[in-house]
Amino acid sequence: MQTGHVSTPFGRRSITLALVKDQLSIAQSKTDKCADKWKVFRDISETRERLGLQDRALAVLNALLTFYPDNELDTGRGLVVFPSNAQLSLRAHGMAGTTLRRHLAALVEAGLIQRRDSPNGKRYARRDRDGEIEQAYGFDLTPLAVRSAELAQLAQDVVAERTRFRRAKEALTICRRDVRKLITAAMEEGASGNWSVVESSYVRILDRLPRRATRQQVESALDEMELLRDEVLNRLKIQIKAENTDSNANHYGRHIQNSKTESIRELEPISGKEQGEKLEPEPEAKGRGQVSEQRSFGQIKAFPLGMVLRACPQISDYGPGGKIEHWRELMGAAVTVRSMLGVSPSAYEEACGAMGPENAAVAMACILERSNMINSAGGYLRDLTKRSERGEFSLGPMLMALLKTNGAGGRLAG
Repeated sequence: MQTGHVSTPFGRRSITLALVKDQLSIAQSKTDKCADKWKVFRDISETRERLGLQDRALAVLNALLTFYPDNELDTGRGLVVFPSNAQLSLRAHGMAGTTLRRHLAALVEAGLIQRRDSPNGKRYARRDRDGEIEQAYGFDLTPLAVRSAELAQLAQDVVAERTRFRRAKEALTICRRDVRKLITAAMEEGASGNWSVVESSYVRILDRLPRRATRQQVESALDEMELLRDEVLNRLKIQIKAENTDSNANHYGRHIQNSKTESIRELEPISGKEQGEKLEPEPEAKGRGQVSEQRSFGQIKAFPLGMVLRACPQISDYGPGGKIEHWRELMGAAVTVRSMLGVSPSAYEEACGAMGPENAAVAMACILERSNMINSAGGYLRDLTKRSERGEFSLGPMLMALLKTNGAGGRLAG
């Protein structure tokens, strides 16, 4: 690209031939053009990235517009403003001279203003006897009026693109959450199928998205995620149709439930002598028809729900309507907390197998309560699981410590 020194009206500075072409085009089409200068400025602000402008260039353009007295830019009148660099710097919030000149050049290169240099390079206006301006040397705002319709259309396109991009990201977020919940539910409920492969596909889709993804990349990921969601739903629908309608009842038959009262007694830490013994239900519990599920690794059993909620009040925020009234609601809240704390489905599944679903949910509630002191919730849960399998861990002391911490030690319900 050739450059050269061009005399007024293009100025004496070095400019490109493309810029000369733009200036000639403006000169030929500036008749009968009017525009609101602040509307044009807003349109330019919307499209600054496409125009290759930084936010500080907008501050300089704003300062230039304040030197033009009228709100309407009319090409039938003189649109040249001639502030000194000192005046411009003051109105541009004290911008340094070198920075000011760089952004003025950027505005010229973007075709938004033109230089009208005087013979001596100064900016000033020559007036007649009546005080009217005959000739002004400075920055010509004519391109803003001439290009007002073009800039308005460009701004509309940018806003539409931004809206489309935002909607694509929102749709991907919702779809991603749906797939994550479906995979977690399938793993937690023991649905047949290789769900680890499905989860790997889910992770790969998200990993391919760069940190600053474009709209096209987000929409591509959304298409893949929607296909994965449809596949997961189809698998689950086929399995649900094949299962007996009583499967859910059988699944939860192991859970410790009592519609009349919640008085399952707490099991304190088990000594080495007691680890090989079977724990029989307390006489009171037998009279009420309660069931405590036995665990071969030390017979850890569920605790009263009321006690768990007093020790771990934060878990209630993740229940239906911000409260938990039944064990099933606690276990559902624990699944949500597991995902939030970054505990893998496999780690939680192992905990359920070792402790039982109820106690695994209680463990998650305890981990949530102490999350500010735990670096890795998943690693912590796996450690508890291994200790439980060896008969070296009981939830009782952990719950008691949390009860004391939360000031509920004196309000235990048997």
